[in-house]
Formats: sequence, structure tokens, C-alpha cells
Amino acid sequence: MRIVKLAAVGVAFIALSACSKDGGSSNEAPASAPADAPASAAAPTDADKAAALAALPAPYNTGDLSNGQSKFAFCRSCHTATEGGPDLTGPNLYGVFGRKAGSKPGYTYSQAVQAAGFTWDAEHLDKWLTDPRGFLPGTKMTFAGIHDPKDRIDLIAYLKVETGYKPAP
Repeated sequence: MRIVKLAAVGVAFIALSACSKDGGSSNEAPASAPADAPASAAAPTDADKAAALAALPAPYNTGDLSNGQSKFAFCRSCHTATEGGPDLTGPNLYGVFGRKAGSKPGYTYSQAVQAAGFTWDAEHLDKWLTDPRGFLPGTKMTFAGIHDPKDRIDLIAYLKVETGYKPAP
């Protein structure tokens, strides 16, 4: 019986370490909120989010924010998306759209992402979310991808609304 319990603990450890930056040897616990996080004004209302969604370019303006939020659950174990949020195993995604890949200050990226040479936009994020390792071999991201195109549209729309994206006038 003891061997079965030890095996279960080992499997759980391996599963959790797959999401860590350094193979699971970190002793750091992610902070729930950084000390220097900006004090924000009132959170956006559902009406604000609906207006932001409507302002997005097609097909993202038809995204289902609720489904996008649900799909973000796959990302949440490694990423935050709030302004001033902490980096976890992956970088905080606030402000990702329009940012050069591998350039978020304070986060250590794989060589592949540092050398990617593109700026994050919906097209690149869609390819990334489909198959991160296929799109950018050498990335340390272990996520298998989201294969349903509608789920990716919804997730990208959700991220645009939640991460401070401002469409060009």
C-alpha cells in the first residue's frame, strides 16, 4: 500500500513540475499579488467588456467571452493576465498584444522565444495556441495546444478584453 501512495505522489509531482520554469526544482511560491501592483480604478463592468469586444476586429468581435474565460483556465496554472500581476511559470500576459515576443522585463524566456523576432498579435497568438512547440520549436512551454478554432477565437477575444488591448483608431 505504501508503494502505491508513493507512486501516486511521484506522478502528481511529475505532472506539476511539467509547468515549472526549471523542471520543478523551484522553492518559490507564487505571490497572490505583487506588492507593487497598481491600485486600479473600478473593475470593468460587463457593459465595458461588451463594448471592448464589439470594438475588436473580426472574427474576435464575435467571440464568446465566457467560453474564452473558460479556456483561459488551461493557461491560469502558468500565467496571470491582470495589470501588475505576477509572472508564474509563464509571463504575465497583461499588455501582451503589441509586445515583441520574449521582451517582457523581468521574465526569463527560452532562447527560441527571445529570438522569435515577431510582435504578439492575434495571428501569432492563434498559431501559438494551436501548437506552441510546433509553431516555435525550442520553447519551454509544455502546453499541448487548443485545437478548436472557435475556442481559440474566444480565448484571444477574452485576452484582448482582459489584458488592456486597445484597437488602433
